[in-house]
Amino acid sequence: MFGAMASKFGIGAVTACLLLSLAHDARGGEHQAPDPSQLDAKVKEIQGWAADPVVVKAVKAQNAAPASEMTEAVWKTLSVLDPKVRRFTRNEVARLIKSKNDPVLSEAFVSAADGTKVAFLSKPTRWSHAGVPKHERPMKGEIWRGQEEVDESTGVRQMQIAVPVLDDGKPIGSLVVGLDISRLNRAAGGQAGGR
Repeated sequence: MFGAMASKFGIGAVTACLLLSLAHDARGGEHQAPDPSQLDAKVKEIQGWAADPVVVKAVKAQNAAPASEMTEAVWKTLSVLDPKVRRFTRNEVARLIKSKNDPVLSEAFVSAADGTKVAFLSKPTRWSHAGVPKHERPMKGEIWRGQEEVDESTGVRQMQIAVPVLDDGKPIGSLVVGLDISRLNRAAGGQAGGR
């Protein structure tokens, strides 16, 4: 039905897929967009994590002594069990984020000013997010919100939100979190999922 409509009206494949997705949702499918007030509340919470002195101290330390031995090519070859990767899941910042015990989180990573990783919950696809809006916007002091997507590294339908890590009001790094959309909706007491 949507393929024929796309051909007839010249709608691109992406738009046709979006229409199909919306039609599925309208028929009672599982996927519902999160309520904007839920996202606003999560942003405030995440900003608090980014302001934690543990995070600020670790980002400042990496900015002072960047991890120069890692490259994107090497990063892609490393297993999640490699000690070079595991040190980022076991450091003080990663422990702090894990301690939040937030079931809505599908991923989280902290980057230094140059976009390289300071800490994460699980190995992200990229070693550096330099030049990517999810890092560059927070480095301008802005909040970034991505589109809903199925994340490449986790396989979860999520929305990423990025906030700056600030030191005396100046951006020194970024904190990016993935919010599991279905869990976010359930955490809201079924409000979004029961519409």
